[in-house]
Amino acid sequence: MLVDGKPYRTVWLKPDEPHIVQIIDQRKLPWKFEVVDLRTVDEVARAIKDMWVRGAGCIAATAAYGMWLASLEAMRDPDYKLATKLGARKLLQTRPTAVNLMWAIERQLAALSKARTDIQALEMTRETAESIADEDVSACRAIGEHGLTLIQSIYRGKKPGEPVNILTHCNAGWLAFVDIGSATAPIYAAKKAGIPIHVWVDETRPRNQGSRLTAWELSQEGIPHTIIPDNTGGHLMQHEKVDMVITGADRITRKGDVANKIGTYLKALAAKDNGVPFYVAAPGSTIDWEMNDGLLEVPIEQRGEEEVALIEGMTSAGKLETVRLFPQASPAANYGFDVTPARHITGIITERGVVRADEAALDRAFS
Repeated sequence: MLVDGKPYRTVWLKPDEPHIVQIIDQRKLPWKFEVVDLRTVDEVARAIKDMWVRGAGCIAATAAYGMWLASLEAMRDPDYKLATKLGARKLLQTRPTAVNLMWAIERQLAALSKARTDIQALEMTRETAESIADEDVSACRAIGEHGLTLIQSIYRGKKPGEPVNILTHCNAGWLAFVDIGSATAPIYAAKKAGIPIHVWVDETRPRNQGSRLTAWELSQEGIPHTIIPDNTGGHLMQHEKVDMVITGADRITRKGDVANKIGTYLKALAAKDNGVPFYVAAPGSTIDWEMNDGLLEVPIEQRGEEEVALIEGMTSAGKLETVRLFPQASPAANYGFDVTPARHITGIITERGVVRADEAALDRAFS
């Protein structure tokens, strides 16, 4: 997508220096656009864990490139494959909830196991990383096309020129993938199709990925939007100001339960109570075919309480400052994700089409 008119992906190999992985440091947005060089698997692991990059597809591709760096480092080790697997272990320990990360690393390890020589293994890890990134873009583009049909259907019932109002939570935009995004893909497709769109952007505490990232993305693309406090969505739905909800997903069980950013479940409940269609947009790599019950089985990441207690912002003097929101004597809980049961989901927008959130429909779509 575009940044000041120039196209970017979220992660790529540095031109002419392919031993360096480059990422957009998402911690600095929207105040500063900065590209960071990663040279080792440890640096990649840190970037994922500390959320320099975030979002299911983006961390999967970044981890895949991390395996390429692990392979480069392993060339200096007497046991190449063991050293590469140790690099994989470091990456797997970074973010437990997003299944895409595990999928990308397992795909790299499968490629590694087929290599007959260390040199061949090295080449295959780079090729696999590039393939994972390219496939992510293709999947998101297809998600956009399938989601566009849903927006077109709503628009046909509108008065001429009246926008389709879409509510989204967190950031499942191009910053959360390699490009285009999942939840935003239908929005971008609708804009290209000439459909007027307005997006309600949940701020998404505590890291504010909605207000800091999704709103920034939409601004870059010239899409009208309004940032709202997280608890506003239900009120808007009660007053018929939301036509549909589209969120992303960090993990989908084989039965259609969805783990996504904390607060997603409450949006689904409000949508169901008010007859607002609630869609989840995600590629097939987000489906965990080994998992049945989202509430019982999805590992929910618990992050540090400082993310709740501290907040960064720009002062009137143009200086970035971090302030504490409440006294240190009060503890804070920081669950990163929640689970929305399949029964509350209208449909899952995938690269294979819009699929009902149940085991039979998912099996048919991806078998």
